[in-house]
Amino acid sequence: MKILLIGASGTLGQAVHAELGASHDIVTVGKNSGDYRADITQDASVKALFESVGRVDAIISTAGKLFFGPLSEMSTEQFDIGLQDKLLGQVRLALIGQHYLNDGGSITLTAGTLALDPIRQGANATTVNAALEGFARGAAVDLQRGLRINVISPTLLNESKDIYGAFFAGFETIPASRAALAYRRSVEGAQTGQVYRIG
Repeated sequence: MKILLIGASGTLGQAVHAELGASHDIVTVGKNSGDYRADITQDASVKALFESVGRVDAIISTAGKLFFGPLSEMSTEQFDIGLQDKLLGQVRLALIGQHYLNDGGSITLTAGTLALDPIRQGANATTVNAALEGFARGAAVDLQRGLRINVISPTLLNESKDIYGAFFAGFETIPASRAALAYRRSVEGAQTGQVYRIG
């Protein structure tokens, strides 16, 4: 399969590439690195990406920024970071990308455990991740040509514990390689509208 991997240079993106790269043709995309560059917060950038890459069999996104901070001090501008980037950025990839998928192709987006397990200073993340899960369930019943869509919702990664561990008191962590298996399941499997909770 020809797979478009957005967010390929990140911790999770690298693990997904390692998991799928030996058996599929991976086209890497990042904001500042990769085979192609794209800003997922901009329609024109995403459209230009797909026009350049052409038709693909699968789209995987491991991209998206969130804002972490106390709700008592949070501004709407800060909250909007997650809405515009991780949420609408990935929704944008799905809405535009569906038209460049071959029949029977798949879209795999990335949410996270905070959709169901809120933490202090994580209201933005909980909102965004829950919305992504809802989008996938809703989109799955409306996609045509046998297209599928799923969401991967991993817990904190071992590799990210030094950066985000203070926010996730008492959470178990998993290696990125374990989370990457769910992306193979989404791409090579037959299910749609699923949320694969990992960890």
